[in-house]
Amino acid sequence: MAQQSEGIKIVSDNRQARFLYEILETYEAGIALKGTEVKSIREGKVNIRDGYVLFRDAEAWLLNVNVSPYQTASLYFNHEPTRSRKLLLHRDQIRKLIGKVEQKGLTMVPTKMYLKRGLVKVEIALVRGKQLHDKRAAVKERDHKREIERALKQY
Repeated sequence: MAQQSEGIKIVSDNRQARFLYEILETYEAGIALKGTEVKSIREGKVNIRDGYVLFRDAEAWLLNVNVSPYQTASLYFNHEPTRSRKLLLHRDQIRKLIGKVEQKGLTMVPTKMYLKRGLVKVEIALVRGKQLHDKRAAVKERDHKREIERALKQY
């Protein structure tokens, strides 16, 4: 209900990030796009699975996110699918994140891309990589919950 009242439409979700990383904090960021990129994102032709955030010259950049070229536009006016895109964050947020990424050895990955009141937003997360035994525990817990749901469904 809250998502519909705010006008949020999730375009892409990075479920793999929740499995590979331990999410510590999340931030909402705007993203600087070209016109054909916005049209393509509205159609849902975006892949954020391999994406990550890099900080250069006190700016945040989203790298390795694939936005497919818009089909009805000509090749001349279309965009490059995996270009670097600037994230729009407040200066104090960027400074805080740079400090955490450099000192603690954390990283930033996109977890969701969505439309909010007609604007494209990206949810980025400050994450720490999981160890292999943590991943196994997550799979074991998920399977256990699934078995419990099946058992309850039968009775």
